[in-house]
Amino acid sequence: MSDDFHVDRAKVRRSFGRAAATYEQHDALQQEVQKLLNERLDFYLGEAERVLDVGAGTGRGSAMLKKRYAKSQVIAVDLALPMLRAAKQHMSWLKPFVRVNAEATALPFPDHSVDVLHSNLCFQWIDDLQALFGECVRVLKPGGMLVFSTFGPDTLKELRAAWAQADQQPHVSRFLDMHDLGDAMIAAGLRDPVLDVDRFTLTYSEPRMLLKELQGLGATNADTTRERGLMGKKHYQQMLAAYDTMRRDGRIPATWEVVTAHAWGPPHGQSRRGPGGGEIASFSIDSLRGSRRR
Repeated sequence: MSDDFHVDRAKVRRSFGRAAATYEQHDALQQEVQKLLNERLDFYLGEAERVLDVGAGTGRGSAMLKKRYAKSQVIAVDLALPMLRAAKQHMSWLKPFVRVNAEATALPFPDHSVDVLHSNLCFQWIDDLQALFGECVRVLKPGGMLVFSTFGPDTLKELRAAWAQADQQPHVSRFLDMHDLGDAMIAAGLRDPVLDVDRFTLTYSEPRMLLKELQGLGATNADTTRERGLMGKKHYQQMLAAYDTMRRDGRIPATWEVVTAHAWGPPHGQSRRGPGGGEIASFSIDSLRGSRRR
């Protein structure tokens, strides 16, 4: 992301940890987006030994992956420990999955050990795309599949516009567009990325219901430049009034721009773009043995 935007990871961890008990009361959109990812998973035709669900939350997606890949080791990874505790409800002794508390940019798995890396609406909370996709490339087997969804910049544009009429502080998190994501995937060395954009419009009886849903999901503003003090009642009321003027057929709209994507793990030794713009290639020691000429 741009240098002037950074995500407060501690805030993200706290917000999602607090939302563990209420998340599934508000995750209708997440379940719809999961259907788009399921369609992309059809492109993976190999035998998956290890499947990661990064940003697993309360484990709905992890349970789906275990059902799909019954013979695979499915691992639910999440930054918020309370989410992983809640995910236990979706486990069964017939279809268990492993739960691991870790960050997407520091996955505790060996190089080239993952067949499918799945993530549903998690990557928008990570501001270092180079580290994120570099880690995906590190853990994916050559030919392994990365499939993910994330939010695009038009997400919550109505709420953003309403706040802009009340004050100039950032109240809504910012998100990257499809082209930035694609560039970062290619720079990391991921092969044949395919990205698409879908827009969903959810409606509410009043703006407060949207805000309640965001809080219940843990999807609060994590921009490090956000206002840290108490929100002024006057500005809050101004935002509500501005949002209320956007009613359509008596309902308050909220746009969610969703980017879905998939790509493939590169073969050993494929070059990737380095931080300074040069090309970097890496090889295992075993692959270099016997190559010396006398």
